[in-house]
Amino acid sequence: MTNLIKRASAEARAFGRKKDSKSRRDRDEDDLANAPRIEAPRKPRFAPVTFSEEGGVRYLHFGTEWVQGAMRLRKPDHIELEYAQQMMAWLLFIETPGRIVQLGLGAAALTKFCHRFLKRAKVEAVELNPAVVIAARAMFGLPYDDARLTVTERDAWEFANDRANHGTIGALQIDLYDATARGPVLDSVSFYRACRACLTPEAGVVTINLFGDHPSFVRNMRHLNEAFDHRVIALPEVHDGNRVALAFAGPALEVPFAALETRAKLIEAQLDLPARKWVKGLAESAGVPTSGSFSI
Repeated sequence: MTNLIKRASAEARAFGRKKDSKSRRDRDEDDLANAPRIEAPRKPRFAPVTFSEEGGVRYLHFGTEWVQGAMRLRKPDHIELEYAQQMMAWLLFIETPGRIVQLGLGAAALTKFCHRFLKRAKVEAVELNPAVVIAARAMFGLPYDDARLTVTERDAWEFANDRANHGTIGALQIDLYDATARGPVLDSVSFYRACRACLTPEAGVVTINLFGDHPSFVRNMRHLNEAFDHRVIALPEVHDGNRVALAFAGPALEVPFAALETRAKLIEAQLDLPARKWVKGLAESAGVPTSGSFSI
């Protein structure tokens, strides 16, 4: 998982810098906005994999101050970052599926968590940079492959468009950033349609890490809505920028918030994830009271 947050708290303390959003080279929101975007095969250009530690937390970087993942040393299987916890919000809607896939490994927080605690699932991670895989195992405690865990060095675009993966994934978690922090490196309608095709037809959920205060957020939400027939919702912003979007496939959903609250309490008890905050965030984003239902 390539976890990218705007580290205005721990990162600013570790590097002695203040966040300066103007230092980031914004993409032009209008470039090719109305034209189809076709991804060509990408020639990998990898930034150096580096690390920092502060307050008992180890951070992964790609040669910059931007955080690509984190692990609390005393709780290596715990998901440390709040937005990464939100990437598990699909648990509110589906039971543990047979196949869970992470596009972008990063510090492997989600991959480790799913492998450790969701025993009924086969867990896979797809990562283009072999150095990230090595770092995840050497510095962040990622286990080696076994009967339930597979880590593949592959481009996420190729994976999503591989027909062998279509209709097979219950939960797909997407966190694809490079060192430059200019939004997800794959964000076209065609990519998101391929991701949707990977989901099981009876029910499937994609979670995507986005930047809420960057032009890429509007573009991604537009492309996601087009690919998923407007069955998309974004949780409220965390970490001074990160917003996790959920996109749904399968039959339409209408779930009372009371049922989601009950499910959230079970998730909190069994997995120690702040699931009731997700329910509150869904109600806030949907603009409906928690006494009603969540429909998508």
